[in-house]
Amino acid sequence: MPFHAPVEDFRFLLEKVIGFSEVTATARHAEMTPDVTDAILTEAGRMCDEILAPLNRAGDLHPARLENGVVRTSPGYAEGYRAIAEGGWVGMAAGEAHGGMGLPMALVTCVNEMMGGACLALQLNPLMTQAEIEALEAHASADLQALYLPKLISGEWCGTMNLTEPQAGSDVGALRTRAEPDGEGTYRITGQKIYITWADNDFSDNVVHMVLARLPDAVPGTKGISLFLVPKYIPDAEGRPGEANSLRVVSLEHKMGIHGSPTAVMEYDGAKGWLVGEPHGGMAAMFTMMNTARLGVGSQAVGVAEAATQAALAYAQERKQGRAGGTGTIVEHADVRAMLARMRAETFAARAITLACAKAIDLGREGDAAARARAALLTPIAKTFGTETGINTADLGIQVHGGMGFIEETGAAQFLRDARITAIYEGTNGIQAMDLVGRKMMDGGEAAQALIDEIETVAEAARAEIPDLAEPVWQAAETMREATEWLVAQPMAERFSGAMPYLRAFARLLGAHYHLRAAQAGDGKRRRLAAFYIQRMLPEQAAHIAALRAGAEPVMALDAGDLAP
Repeated sequence: MPFHAPVEDFRFLLEKVIGFSEVTATARHAEMTPDVTDAILTEAGRMCDEILAPLNRAGDLHPARLENGVVRTSPGYAEGYRAIAEGGWVGMAAGEAHGGMGLPMALVTCVNEMMGGACLALQLNPLMTQAEIEALEAHASADLQALYLPKLISGEWCGTMNLTEPQAGSDVGALRTRAEPDGEGTYRITGQKIYITWADNDFSDNVVHMVLARLPDAVPGTKGISLFLVPKYIPDAEGRPGEANSLRVVSLEHKMGIHGSPTAVMEYDGAKGWLVGEPHGGMAAMFTMMNTARLGVGSQAVGVAEAATQAALAYAQERKQGRAGGTGTIVEHADVRAMLARMRAETFAARAITLACAKAIDLGREGDAAARARAALLTPIAKTFGTETGINTADLGIQVHGGMGFIEETGAAQFLRDARITAIYEGTNGIQAMDLVGRKMMDGGEAAQALIDEIETVAEAARAEIPDLAEPVWQAAETMREATEWLVAQPMAERFSGAMPYLRAFARLLGAHYHLRAAQAGDGKRRRLAAFYIQRMLPEQAAHIAALRAGAEPVMALDAGDLAP
């Protein structure tokens, strides 16, 4: 079934649910009138439908490969990337000073989700470059910005993030890659990095690596990390790719999914690099990249959920099996209908959360401290809930297909294989949850409670019109308020043991909140979908809260011997 970008859903969410008008009311984004926004969404959707989506299966069947040290990309990927670059979609969030569109993050998130749904493996390329662009805009010197940003924004050059090493995964502070000053104002980078997404390609003029490494006087741990810009080809005085740098792709990983995306082991052997930001200040620059990527990963997984839902619904409307009324197809069976409804309702909820997070980022950039706090709170939820939605929805899609879902030719299995990595990279979901209950609750839960206040206000206003939906949402908000008060009173060990249940409970509430707003603003279709979510899915919040309040004892009382067969 052909993928169709959900442009209408984005329009509805922006206009009726998340309050995008607050972003367009700012001086920075005043030109984002409804007709401009609509044109951007429509054009991006057309590219995804007509150019990127047809490449998805080709990338799965014909993975990127390494031939004599050269990465060869999947059939059609060069043309697909060219369409992304020429459309300005690589640098859509970048500042106009270096050629970017300067679009608000809410619109960027819409476009990234559409591209992820159309062809996740290829969309990972511009996502990495976008993260690098933001890091350079925030931390690089004026000279580095002038040389590299125009090329990255135009898509002529691509960017990567080099963090992980064999002994340093989530524990970034354990990395060993070295950076030695060379007496010329630059550095020589030596070390090995693994799991480098889109480490090389055969369609861009240069690949610019952002590499975490240690200076000779670095202290152990994360405080001793610096960030370096290390290009594949060293630019000459005119900014053209010149001599090859001392780095190479050692191998490409054989992965469960996203086969079209080359994931590499990289070797740096005295490669020339430039310091980005302050010495030993690499973590600040890294988090600039990571936070952009975390929201991007959440949204791309929602895109996969959208694609899986579309495919499952199309199949269910064609497949005849058993005794069914109406059309005689399996969509008439209650179990299949419930699975499809869950897929659609969950996708909408996750999409709303990512867009709400993006909106908060936009307002935070205007100096709104409360918006910055909300963006910080929502980022781990958007990443975790978005990726779990992609995985769980793709899994349900296979079930809807039945035996045909287990057959690769239908493409249903690819959605699950592709989405599975999203819960792991850019900080595993467990780390996201720990960040939520730890760092993001250092304010005593103030940002969380402010969001809960807003949810209750909306629910109270909706009581007169749709009390059967508003009341459960208000009650769930009160439950979340009490759980948050309990959480912030606990020691960190207790918080961490219940981190995932807390995050999932909050996500359930947020999903219900946005469905309620959709029910208020939309037609009967929106209200019926909201009723399904609030009546059938919101009650799951209670189970998550129960797991949270059980504390660390049921978890930590088990030792390794208890877990053995």
